[in-house]
Amino acid sequence: MTAVRRYAVSAAFAVGLPVLLVLGWAVVTQGSTNLYLPSPVRVGQAFVDTWLDPTTLTRDVLPSLGRFAVGVLISIVVGVVAGTVIGSTPWLRALLEPMLEFFRAIPPVVLVPVLMLLMGIGDGMKLAVIVSGSVWPVLLNTVEGVRAMDPVLADTSRSYRIRGALAYRFFVLPAASPQIMAGVRLTLSIGLILMVISEMFASSSGLGYQIVFFQRQYMIAEMWSGTVLLGLVGVVVAAVFHLVERRVLHWHHGSREVERG
Repeated sequence: MTAVRRYAVSAAFAVGLPVLLVLGWAVVTQGSTNLYLPSPVRVGQAFVDTWLDPTTLTRDVLPSLGRFAVGVLISIVVGVVAGTVIGSTPWLRALLEPMLEFFRAIPPVVLVPVLMLLMGIGDGMKLAVIVSGSVWPVLLNTVEGVRAMDPVLADTSRSYRIRGALAYRFFVLPAASPQIMAGVRLTLSIGLILMVISEMFASSSGLGYQIVFFQRQYMIAEMWSGTVLLGLVGVVVAAVFHLVERRVLHWHHGSREVERG
């Protein structure tokens, strides 16, 4: 199967399944008076009226996406830097591993009341909630990627006396990059979830706040439209990540295609 044909089949599946789901949704809700399961037409109209309104867009949507982007960026930077240091230092890894496992096991949602007490209910608390859960996939995957670096690469860098920043730039981080990118993929999903959760507590704006507000006011179609918006954001984020991953790991994907071919 050629590459063009593979992409065409993938695109057909990506578009076809959502279309089938919406058609099934329309059939199930046709003629229904169930308040809690509105038709796709009603949800679509609520989506346009609610989320495409300039006021809602600037007050709720864009600030939420901004906090999500900043929180994920902080998580990636902290996770890669700390993971590289821990992964390349055996005694430090042995010292910190129990503590890392302890904090990783704590659900970030449990930390929301604590962070509210310590930081208030501003944007700092919301960012802290996002980072507290999103940093772990990148951190732990970076540690494992650096620790499992091919010994041949380590010997090569030592043979050519490549040390310090150059060794990390040309040997350590490229070798660990497949696992780092796998951690980033998980971080994006977790960050989006925590963005919504952080806005559901003691907040007056944001996507999470609006969805809870609609639910409490029995504005069911608007509530579902918020869920649809989050799904669309997730699709866009996944598509952007795929493009970045193909760019960063072009050598990795190329070697896999050679092995398959």
